[in-house]
Amino acid sequence: MSTTVNPERAGRAAPSRPPRPGPLVPDQHGAWAFLALPVSLAAPVLSWHPALVPVVLAWVAAYPAAWALTGRLTAPRPHRFDRALRLWLPLAGVAAAASVAWRPWLVWVGVLYGLGYAVSLTYARARRERALGNDLVLVAQCALMVPVLVGVGARGGWVPPWPTFDGTLALLTAVCALALVGSTLHVKSLIRERRRPGFARASRWFSLACLAAATGLAVTGTPWPLMPATLAALRTHLLSDPSLRPGRIGMVELGVLVVLAGCAWWV
Repeated sequence: MSTTVNPERAGRAAPSRPPRPGPLVPDQHGAWAFLALPVSLAAPVLSWHPALVPVVLAWVAAYPAAWALTGRLTAPRPHRFDRALRLWLPLAGVAAAASVAWRPWLVWVGVLYGLGYAVSLTYARARRERALGNDLVLVAQCALMVPVLVGVGARGGWVPPWPTFDGTLALLTAVCALALVGSTLHVKSLIRERRRPGFARASRWFSLACLAAATGLAVTGTPWPLMPATLAALRTHLLSDPSLRPGRIGMVELGVLVVLAGCAWWV
């Protein structure tokens, strides 16, 4: 075999591929369903006000903005998040400013969400973004959004509209939190924590506890949480095979949350 080097090719550099652009949205598709649930649960009981438009926009845009900012601060290749940060951070900022202009008391809500982001950033710096504690921060933020949206439809000023937080709203907030905790435990037991049987047991017992609570509510005259709680318990006990594809798991979770959002209209 000849080892002669072609002089014309020797001076040529190998063509370099252009760098791939960074992602614009997070790859955690289930988080979008988490963001939609509090909006769906608040809708049956809130009063319409134009301020709800920028509030919902800020709520949705804040998630990818926080993700991009976290990546810019902690990722090994932070420049990959520049494109997403340039898109989502201004959008979330403008929507948040418009929201506060209409409802100044949202400043205090922003402080709470800022503290939650600080906790998530701590997890990210430790490379533990998928830890259960970090997931529960998102659950708490989603549950808080239910009374926030109802309050936005109620009144402005610097004082939060505490009187809107009645028994019905408290139930909707609790249901939002419990549904998302149950979903988190179930998905983790099938994917990331499938080698830890404790997660599967916790998921099953949690779903049974929620079903018992929903049954008690139905007996006392509040039946609407019973159907989604039953579906969630069945899903946890029947769909417990860790070999299930993530896409199928996600579709089942989405179906349970859609049923829950629909049943909330009978609140």
